[in-house]
Amino acid sequence: MSAATPTPVQPNPLGGESYRLTLPNTAAAPRIARDFLTSLLGVSRHPGLVDDARLCVTELVTNAHCHTRTPLIGVHVAVNRKRVTVAVSDDGGPVREAFGMLGTPTAGPEQEHGRGLALVASLALAWGTGSGGERHPGRTVVWFTLGRPEVTA
Repeated sequence: MSAATPTPVQPNPLGGESYRLTLPNTAAAPRIARDFLTSLLGVSRHPGLVDDARLCVTELVTNAHCHTRTPLIGVHVAVNRKRVTVAVSDDGGPVREAFGMLGTPTAGPEQEHGRGLALVASLALAWGTGSGGERHPGRTVVWFTLGRPEVTA
């Protein structure tokens, strides 16, 4: 069973709050992750990020659901005054196996799939992939950050 309410976890190193949600790998996981993130952004005063965040988290959770055999999908959200960072993790194997690529994907005009991560890249201030490291070998993590860009003077 998945967590129903956001629960603060370890402090966010960038300041703000950090939340985690663990989902069973089912077809309902993307919808539950969207609703979870929508609630968090609503109470954290980031309503302008909701649409992009919903689209991006849907893509990442859908990829984990469709392209891995992981039993659980993790969603970690770090929120501060200026930004929100969302990381989606699964135990589906290395990034190449889970997503078939590293870097920004490209899809041809005739392909029905393969544009999701390019969409995430176009909406996010930053995004990337990683692994669970020594503590969680075999874990894949894909993350994105949304917010206001830094103004340089």
